[in-house]
Amino acid sequence: MTRNRFDAVDSVKLKKAGIADFFDMLLLAPSHYEDRRSADHIETSRAMSYEVVVEGARDTPKLISFKLFCDSLNITIEGIFFKKARYLKSQFPPYKKLIIYGKLTSNGFGYQIVHPKIISTAGGIIPVYKTTIRSDIYTKMIIRYVTIDALLELGLPKDIADTIYKIHRPDDKFLSLLTNGELSAVALNALKFLELFSFLLKFSTKKSHFPSLALDRKDVREFEKILPFTPTKSQKSAFVDILEDTSKNIQARRIFIGDVGSGKTVVIAFAAFLATPKKSLVLAPTSILAAQLAQELKRFLPDNMTVSLLTQKNSLTDKQINDADVLVGTHALLYRELPHFAVLIVDEQHRFGSAQRSQIEKLASSNDVRPHFFQFSATPIPRTQALVNSAIIDVTLIRDLPFEKNITTRVVTKGDFGEILQKIKEETGDGKQVVIVYPLVEESEAIDYMSIEEGAPFWQNRFGGVYVTHGKDKNKDDILESFKNEGKILVATTLVEVGVSLPKLSTIVVVGAERLGLATLHQLRGRVSRNGLKGYCYLYTNTPQNERLNEFAVTVSGFDIAELDLKYRSAGDLLGGIEQSGKTFKWFDYAKDEAVAKAVKSYFEKS
Repeated sequence: MTRNRFDAVDSVKLKKAGIADFFDMLLLAPSHYEDRRSADHIETSRAMSYEVVVEGARDTPKLISFKLFCDSLNITIEGIFFKKARYLKSQFPPYKKLIIYGKLTSNGFGYQIVHPKIISTAGGIIPVYKTTIRSDIYTKMIIRYVTIDALLELGLPKDIADTIYKIHRPDDKFLSLLTNGELSAVALNALKFLELFSFLLKFSTKKSHFPSLALDRKDVREFEKILPFTPTKSQKSAFVDILEDTSKNIQARRIFIGDVGSGKTVVIAFAAFLATPKKSLVLAPTSILAAQLAQELKRFLPDNMTVSLLTQKNSLTDKQINDADVLVGTHALLYRELPHFAVLIVDEQHRFGSAQRSQIEKLASSNDVRPHFFQFSATPIPRTQALVNSAIIDVTLIRDLPFEKNITTRVVTKGDFGEILQKIKEETGDGKQVVIVYPLVEESEAIDYMSIEEGAPFWQNRFGGVYVTHGKDKNKDDILESFKNEGKILVATTLVEVGVSLPKLSTIVVVGAERLGLATLHQLRGRVSRNGLKGYCYLYTNTPQNERLNEFAVTVSGFDIAELDLKYRSAGDLLGGIEQSGKTFKWFDYAKDEAVAKAVKSYFEKS
């Protein structure tokens, strides 16, 4: 069954109202329900229908009211309107029999309904929707399209289909389960299940199986002998995933997600090692990161494997490109003729657009044969998000760290500045490095913190070896490289967040820390203590009682940070450009609905 099953006329009307397909219709739950069955008893807790006869009218400067007699209940109801529209008297003429709908109240002397609605017929429970389509027309569409058979044809479980049906076609039992007009937990869970099911169904149709070259299986122990250390449990698990993925002649597509300093480069090296004697291509977002990768890969790969670097500043001949066992490069790769590669690796994948990733994949392919495609990200995601993503693309989480980081994180304010300054003097005097992260490059009246332009002179006047750069600085890569080798203090923006390896960095100060997301703060903190140094992270803020920052300060694991981040913000983008039509989920919540995600994924994979 197709997702859009509307006829041509309805389809046009629904699209104008923002309803693109059947799932959109189902996920637009009623804003409330009207019980239009004729009242057989007096009830003041909810709106109901009453058959009445108009017995008279009363017109005052502030309101107009009508005396309405309900024979079935033997009561008189005063229908009150505070807006004195002229048409009301023509709607409520004397002796007219009407069916009205509204909530009955008692004032101690009698009964009244404020702004009673005249309805054509009594009977039934009517769902009311917030949509630009006229209510009666949309209700007829719901009756036409929302059937049990239609829901089961979508592939939904029977209990979910039954509940979704009741949401749109309610009965008395469903209405009794509402709490103050709100949907029950069962109904909400059904909408969450449906929304996530729809999402996975959408992306499962994008899964394609392309031919690729099955790689010769190699003994992992041969690779491990080359390494100057023992791989972690997570790294070994990643090796196994790569072995299994590349043993087939169908293209592998997997993303590896690891915490800062979890040793993702070793996993990249294993994929390249496994590809030999065929070739591997590694794409990095910046020249400095590409150079770092190339340098580390040379450490982790056999001496007889050639690792070559291609950037805008480091060009290669066609022969050098063709002779490389592992070619590492930046966007510059997109503008060169490339040979076929057996393995394509994209590091920091979220920093490339989907079009760029697709382009490099085509360049690395040969006719219809595509490379095995592995993407890497240093941004850990919550458990529930990983669970959902794994139904769309193969996901490996690299949780272990090669060594425990010893970083003290503190939330500090203006009163702590003297202590911070003393710590910076001690660390730089001991041959270590410090980074000061400012929120802006230039002064702004909108933000109550110094910019780089305002703050840099303070450090330059008190210390030697101060380097200054920011994201728009054309020479930032050269400055970072010079600082790495010679500097004491780097004054910068968050450009140091991703990937830059600074082995001597022991201290980082983040100015205006409350303005940054927790994932960004964790990335910044992750620059510190890369080689086991004692590290210090100072979160400078004008609001020291910030609960979010205080919780972050005592949370170490990036995956725990991701869970904490969800606690303080709504979930958005799923994974490297995988979004739900550019918006977040309406019903499903990553922070609360792990059980729903497990149920949907389990059912989805079985069906």
